[in-house]
Amino acid sequence: MKRTGLKAKTIRALSWGMLESLGVQGVRFCIGVLLARLLFPEQFGLIGMLWVFIAVAQSISDSGYGLALIQKREVTLTDTSTIFYFNIAVGLFAMGAVCLVAPWVAAFYNQPILTSLTRAMSLIIFVNSFAIIHSNMLHKKMDFKTQTKVSMCESILSGVIGVSMAFAGFGVWSLVVQQVSGSFFRTLFLWIMNSWRPALIFKVQSLKEMFGFGSRMLASGLIDQIFSNIYFLVIGKLFSPSDLGYFTRAKAVQELPTNTLSGLVARVTFPLFSKLQDDTIRLKRAMKKALSLLVLINTPMMIGLAAISRPLILVLLTEKWAECIPYLELLCFYGLLHPLNLINLNLLLALGRSELYLRLEIAKKVFIVISIAITWPWGISWMICGLIIFSIVSYYLNSYYTGRLIGYPIREQLRDGLPYFVMSALMGIAVYALGLLPFPNYWSMLLSQVVTGVVVYVSLCRLFRLEAFVELWQACWSRLVLLKAGTVQNG
Repeated sequence: MKRTGLKAKTIRALSWGMLESLGVQGVRFCIGVLLARLLFPEQFGLIGMLWVFIAVAQSISDSGYGLALIQKREVTLTDTSTIFYFNIAVGLFAMGAVCLVAPWVAAFYNQPILTSLTRAMSLIIFVNSFAIIHSNMLHKKMDFKTQTKVSMCESILSGVIGVSMAFAGFGVWSLVVQQVSGSFFRTLFLWIMNSWRPALIFKVQSLKEMFGFGSRMLASGLIDQIFSNIYFLVIGKLFSPSDLGYFTRAKAVQELPTNTLSGLVARVTFPLFSKLQDDTIRLKRAMKKALSLLVLINTPMMIGLAAISRPLILVLLTEKWAECIPYLELLCFYGLLHPLNLINLNLLLALGRSELYLRLEIAKKVFIVISIAITWPWGISWMICGLIIFSIVSYYLNSYYTGRLIGYPIREQLRDGLPYFVMSALMGIAVYALGLLPFPNYWSMLLSQVVTGVVVYVSLCRLFRLEAFVELWQACWSRLVLLKAGTVQNG
């Protein structure tokens, strides 16, 4: 692959995937807004209480072999079929385990309704196990178009069901059915849109060949899921369901742009880096390009979201969710570094260094436990402050090995990202200052702040001709021209 070909492919994948992902996340966000307006914080809190158990069981069901398939250079039908049947067996076991511990989950939180809620949500694990291979095969081929179609169909259909049930008065069960139906629709559409089918083959040798990488990824995934959701566990146990509901809603709003970008990063960079794992020079070049694009997009989104958090929550979710505003403001600063942490970890995985990945995960999770133990007596806001410090420490640890393996240390990464941080900070100051002026209502304030933020940031990037912005602008413009030409030709 030529240098220009790699550069064009990376930018095209990131820009096209971002535009497509925004559509999917936009649908999910609108559905989340409708559900938040129809339901109450304590009902979201109940789902947050049990989510850590579902996430851990889902990680067990994934088994780590999906990522091993992506990382492996040559994959046979025997490999995929073997792992397909293995995932189903593990998914069935994990679902049964969740159903078994459901009464203990309810007793832990002193919420009897969680027994039936947990057992109903466990269906997600088994249903998802039928689609793990299909999803990872699309991931390996970097087929974003099909993945987007699947996600869009799943989000719309499950969202309609959830909102309809909430409107009809089913309460927390509307959230459960939305999640379960979403898993069903996702699996169904992956089978329809992906032509891969398993053969009647199962060979233990295939599992053994990928066991080293897969087992370490399973252990890393388990650790990550436990500690990614540990705040739900701790807040649900030590505070009220309403408090957890406010936290989960703030986190959901903050994660809308972050997950859109992080999901795109994972889909693009891991298979791309895997293909370049034997060429350090090109791998570093691809890493620099991807990191610059990440900072270009994620930094203004997080800073801008923090600046408009108050009018945004009051306009979209109404006054009953006002208590989540300070949580959202703090979580945005945590979200600043999340995609950068992810891209550094993806580099380790692409190079097959799952032992380093596992070591890093263990070290970082020890820090999270210490952070929670110190901050929880002062309340949820202080716990989020500990999470921000954790993200900074994590970035240092993750980028340390990037510096050693491909010669791209943290100081060089920060130097590449600094111009975008500065432009975003200036934009954030302008947006926040605008919010201090008197407005007739929160709608007009929100609209004015959003328009001002976009205009200021784009103008600054164009004025200083920041490299990643220019490249993304040209890539998007070229795609629009091609789409227009295709429309004219078809017409």
